[in-house]
Amino acid sequence: MAMLAGYRPSIALIGSVKQAIGTISKGRLFHMTSIHSIWKHGLRIRRKDKGFQLQCIARQSMATSIESNVALALNDQNKPNKASDNYLRDKRIVPDADPPSSKDVDLLFQFFDQSQKLMVLTGAGISTESGIPDYRSPNGAYSTGFKPITHQVFVRSSHARRRYWARSYAGWRRFTAAQPSASHCALASLEKVGRINFMVTQNVDRLHHRAGSDPLELHGSVYSVVCLECSASICRNSFQEQVKALNPKWASAIENLESGNPGSDKSFGMQQRPDGDIEIDEKFWEENFDIPNCQRCGGLLKPDVVFFGDNVPKDRAVKAMEAAKDCDAFLVLGSSLMTMSAFRLVRAAYEANAAIAIVNIGETRADDFVPLKINARCGEILSRLLEMGSIAVPSMH
Repeated sequence: MAMLAGYRPSIALIGSVKQAIGTISKGRLFHMTSIHSIWKHGLRIRRKDKGFQLQCIARQSMATSIESNVALALNDQNKPNKASDNYLRDKRIVPDADPPSSKDVDLLFQFFDQSQKLMVLTGAGISTESGIPDYRSPNGAYSTGFKPITHQVFVRSSHARRRYWARSYAGWRRFTAAQPSASHCALASLEKVGRINFMVTQNVDRLHHRAGSDPLELHGSVYSVVCLECSASICRNSFQEQVKALNPKWASAIENLESGNPGSDKSFGMQQRPDGDIEIDEKFWEENFDIPNCQRCGGLLKPDVVFFGDNVPKDRAVKAMEAAKDCDAFLVLGSSLMTMSAFRLVRAAYEANAAIAIVNIGETRADDFVPLKINARCGEILSRLLEMGSIAVPSMH
């Protein structure tokens, strides 16, 4: 469909239509305020087959933009959001925080509503809500003394590489069991209706993509493996199959570790780490674990992510910086901004006089100059943001 140039459905409209469809689904009645918000935009909702159809009964030029954009947003909001692995639903992974206040929600609503070219930066605090551990939060890996591998150690130490790949291979199944959180889905909705101009993520888990977004991946993705010699790239699933072929007995034990007791040989004393990594007793990977080499040149293979001690590729860094300098508002979600690659983007936007806001549990590197800081779980406040303008409807018995 052709889009109406310059038209962006409001967050209130998205919330009202979302509320209306939920109301019909549960056999409830509309509150007049909700239906007025929809009708004044020339919209109506009809049942169609097993779902619903959003139709426009106003000017055709506006219909194409409202109908297609809001429908896409609502489609993403209704996606399943349950992890298939109980471990990934462990609430201890997400730091404690009070629910966002009404004032917090109102302030964030105003921040969105007043922006024309909003840039969003997401960090690990988005993915903890999907069950993927982070490093720096109160419950993160650093709190247990864990230190991630650096690029330099990975390159120079075959022992370190075997240790990394053994643990990462073992954790892959649990890592990929994670599902997009409420934050991922809300951002995808806001992006589709034009409320977000540019999104960049520090996360390497592709959960934004699975929710329907396509952010710039500042630190790469664990779903790709790259050769350090010839730069050839393969998908991670192919690499997993290569590891399995080289280590059939070891791989078989990993695939059956769910049946073992924690700390036993069968479970490898396993503990989940950030980025899909897993802690395994050294005796299980120190001997008889082989790592595939590049099939093109025989070079070393590494996940296509920016390890600690490495640099963000120049073209990627430049693209993110240009967007930061060009935006009129910059929103940080779930990041402490302790890595310079992320902090410099916020600083650049601030120096370009963009409005800045942060939603994160705990301190961030930019707290001293950011005027709006909200200490809350991103999924909770973004979900409430989408409902602004709609009124809860009581159940009909």
